[in-house]
Amino acid sequence: MVAVLAVMLSGCVRYDVGIHFDSQTHGEIVQHVNLSKRFANLSSVTVQEWLDSLDRRARSLRGYTTRQGAREAVVVIPFNNGEELVSKFNKFFNPIDNRAVAPEMAGEIPQLATHLAIEQRNFVFAIYNHLSLDVDLQALGVLSTEGNVLVSPGGLLDLAFRLDTPWGVSIDPELTGLSLPRETSETSSVWTLEPGAVQHIETSFWVPSPIGIGAAVILAVVSMGWYLKHQLLPKLGIGRS
Repeated sequence: MVAVLAVMLSGCVRYDVGIHFDSQTHGEIVQHVNLSKRFANLSSVTVQEWLDSLDRRARSLRGYTTRQGAREAVVVIPFNNGEELVSKFNKFFNPIDNRAVAPEMAGEIPQLATHLAIEQRNFVFAIYNHLSLDVDLQALGVLSTEGNVLVSPGGLLDLAFRLDTPWGVSIDPELTGLSLPRETSETSSVWTLEPGAVQHIETSFWVPSPIGIGAAVILAVVSMGWYLKHQLLPKLGIGRS
């Protein structure tokens, strides 16, 4: 399962967040940060501190950061199940509550109050997932080290949440107060989020269960071996002493 959160501040900052949920037992949260030269020059100290804070927060969650020049970074945070995904996602995107954030940066990081929740049900061969995401964009803005707002929420921000899954997603039409996807395909859906507002996304999807599939294969092999030994081979006269 792949889910992507992309932030574009009028071409100044591109911040893509993807949730790669491959199966029941493996996945990664991947963040790709790309800053324009124009934006980086506005406050190089703040930009560097922000990128460093991403690295500290990723390492605190057993992830890592790869720098691609002074204005680009890729953050990867692995997870092993839905519960771990929720825990790491919420800790990373609520850095005020994360001890890995440097104290001097606490006043400069906007409190977006992002909250992800997933309810899962095991149907042996596949896992049913009900995903809920609340994003508070009211305080979104980029601050300089002097406390001046460099980018305000209104007019300059194009924010989207993208969810890619092996078998697509489903939206309950009876639920109200939801942000509906602006576009959908067989395996992905994209939501547009409005700056300066609180928004709620809710959807469901399935991912394969390698544990269930593996158990079924083992059971099938054992059953076939039993049948060959106790049913088929005696009828063919094989194995008699």
